[in-house]
Amino acid sequence: QAQFVESGGGLVQPGESLRLSCATSIQRFDYYAMAWYRQAPGKQRELVAGIRADDSMRTVQGRFTISRNNTKKMVYLQMNSLKPEDSAVYYCNTDHRVVVNFAWGQGIQVTVSS
Repeated sequence: QAQFVESGGGLVQPGESLRLSCATSIQRFDYYAMAWYRQAPGKQRELVAGIRADDSMRTVQGRFTISRNNTKKMVYLQMNSLKPEDSAVYYCNTDHRVVVNFAWGQGIQVTVSS
């Protein structure tokens, strides 16, 4: 079973940046499209950014950039110009649009507040 360990979150002010990291234990990680998701209180989990296994296509939301390192089995999310509405718990997992998600990790809290 795959495991995901997210890190790099925290409390930042509006306009600042954060870089999230996700360490995975997926067998044949380089086969899977990966994604970052987030879930704010009272809201459904939503996809933020996705990246194909070979890095041939990325889906991003404007201020966010996803990247991956297949050798290290890592996925990253660079978030710039953060806004309070970006506050949520952020998770990484496989991209559900391509393949079924594995069990979710604990996620990492991102809070944007002045």
